[in-house]
Parts: sequence; C-alpha cells; structure tokens
Amino acid sequence: MTNPLFVNTILLGGSSRAKIAAARTAGFDQIELWRQDVEAESGGAAGIVQALDGIGLTDFQVLMDFDGAPGARRDAKRRDALQMLDLAAQLGAGTVLTPASTDPDCDAARIVDDLVWLAQQAAVRQLRIAYEGMAWSTINHTTPSAWRSVQQAGQSNLGMVIDAFHIFAARRDASDIDGIPADRIFLVQLSDLDHAVEVGQLVETARHHRLLPGAGCFPLDSLLQRLKAIGYAGPIGLEVFNDAMKARNPMTAAHEAMIALRSICEKNGLA
Repeated sequence: MTNPLFVNTILLGGSSRAKIAAARTAGFDQIELWRQDVEAESGGAAGIVQALDGIGLTDFQVLMDFDGAPGARRDAKRRDALQMLDLAAQLGAGTVLTPASTDPDCDAARIVDDLVWLAQQAAVRQLRIAYEGMAWSTINHTTPSAWRSVQQAGQSNLGMVIDAFHIFAARRDASDIDGIPADRIFLVQLSDLDHAVEVGQLVETARHHRLLPGAGCFPLDSLLQRLKAIGYAGPIGLEVFNDAMKARNPMTAAHEAMIALRSICEKNGLA
C-alpha cells in the first residue's frame, strides 16, 4: 500500500476549479482545500463537490486562532468552528485542520478544553481534527508541545499535522515526531528552503518563499525515514507557499510539484 499523495491548493494559481483540475491531471490522489477556495467558487460547496469528481480531500482548512481564545472571543470562535465543521461535512472532507493559536492573548489554561470541545463537535459530524504546532504559535509552537495537548485532550478523532517547515525552519529536527503513533498523525506536509531563517522572518518566508522538496536544504529524508519506520500509511503532500509558482500556469506548476513529491517519497520507500 502506498501513501496517498496530495497538494495544497495554495501552491496553484487560477480559479478553484482550475486548481482541482490541475491537481487531478498531475496525478495527485488528494488536495488540501481552503475555505477561500469554496468562497471563490460561484457554485459554493456543491460546485466544489462537483469539480472534485473523484479526487479526495486530505483536509479542509483553516480554523485559525481557535484554541485558547481569550475572553469574549471564545464564543465567536466556537460559532465559526461550527460553521466550518458543517461546511467540511458538506464537502465530504473528513478532516478539518486547525493550527495552534497565534493570538498573543492565547490562554494556555483553555487550550485542552477547547480541543476537547472541538473534537467532540467534529465527532458528531463524523469528522476528525488535525492539530498543528506552527513555529510562530503562541503556546504550542513545536510539534512535541502540540502533541502533548492532543494527548491531554484524549479524543481519538484528534490527531497531528506534521509540517516539515515548522520543524526545520525553526532549526529543530525530525526527532520532534518521536513518540507520536502513526495512527495519530493525520497528514504530513512537505516543503523545502534553501537558507536559514531568522525568527522575525518566519511568517514572511513561510507564506511566500517555500520551495518544492529537493530544491533546498531541509533534511526531509530524516523525517520520511522516521515515518516509514513507524509504519505511517497516511497522506503525504506539499504545502508550498511560493509566489512565483502560484503565478504560473496551474497545470505546469502541478506537474512539477508531483515530480518533486513522488521523487522524494519513492526515494524513501513511501510511494
């Protein structure tokens, strides 16, 4: 069995339908879909479902700054979460991605309770929640700290996103995933970078200058070998924010992206 390969639509330019068509033509099994992709589709969720036509959804994203929302903002965040969960169910997404909060007022004491609430609401809709520690998150800014919150929440439909950028750009290493069971990793996002990044440049670099695997110096093989060793069989894909690639013809960009992804996965026995 091979790992499903996906592409995040953020890598591709054009309309939502053009992105989906490009991913399918390039041979991706799945895509990561953004709420903005649905909002940009004149046919709404029904139009997206029609356009997918067999290509799977790795996840629906992104529920921002949810966990630990302070004060009166907590109720608003929960209303937004319910709307997003309902939309994910309409799309047939299966999984909703939420990164650890970047709100400077994030309340650490509320994080686990919020994750429990979110996972339980997702379970009612037969959905999973994929939680991601980002390098600039306020509290859970590493994969190990995010995993501790997931463990404390104790919900079987709450798992982890493993994002190479947030590990390696923060000058950490693949041992960050040690101790996380394969079945609690819901998806793996790959990208690369050809230079070291200072803390103050992390967000700008992450949102505009990521590279395809193999085009930089991230030790991606070390991450993929660890995943292989624990028997990870879930989706592996590309989350590459790159302005130059996004400006290209989506068919061309998707084809190049698939070559890079398949190459590194096959090299490490994962596709």
